[in-house]
Amino acid sequence: MRTTLSALLISTLVVSGCGAARESRLNPFNWFGRSQSTPTTVASEQTANPLIPQSSKLKRKDLPYQGQLVDQVSDLVIEKVPGGALVRVTGVSAAQGAFDVRLIAQNGGKPDDGVLSYELRALQPAYRRPVVGPAAGRTVTVARFLSEETLIGVKTIQVVGNQNVRSSRRR
Repeated sequence: MRTTLSALLISTLVVSGCGAARESRLNPFNWFGRSQSTPTTVASEQTANPLIPQSSKLKRKDLPYQGQLVDQVSDLVIEKVPGGALVRVTGVSAAQGAFDVRLIAQNGGKPDDGVLSYELRALQPAYRRPVVGPAAGRTVTVARFLSEETLIGVKTIQVVGNQNVRSSRRR
């Protein structure tokens, strides 16, 4: 009885000690930071996969997007997923009723000095509603997948809103 109880107590202490790994670099969910500036290390240059086509003649031509900048970028979360990263952005629109929210790549989607920049844009209704109620009623969220090929040489991802810019650096 004593050995069973001792083994149970020791295993409980060992397992509870694993909770400290939650904030460590070993945790795969901490691949990017929580929208904070942290020092980065220079990553070695990787080559792109030659089997993935850069363009296709079968792709439809994009129509011009008429979205306006979202008023504030309130949250930027970057999650590691198989094959790349998922960038999830939450913003607060200036008026209620914003729809068709998109992250529009700047610089042709290429990093500029290791910074990959996006604009958070949304279509506004034909009639502008007044700003009433809490910000939760004007909150919009959008996500975009970035392949590992796109992330080559990227140290920082930033999202631009009308009143602020939110960025997250690679650890």
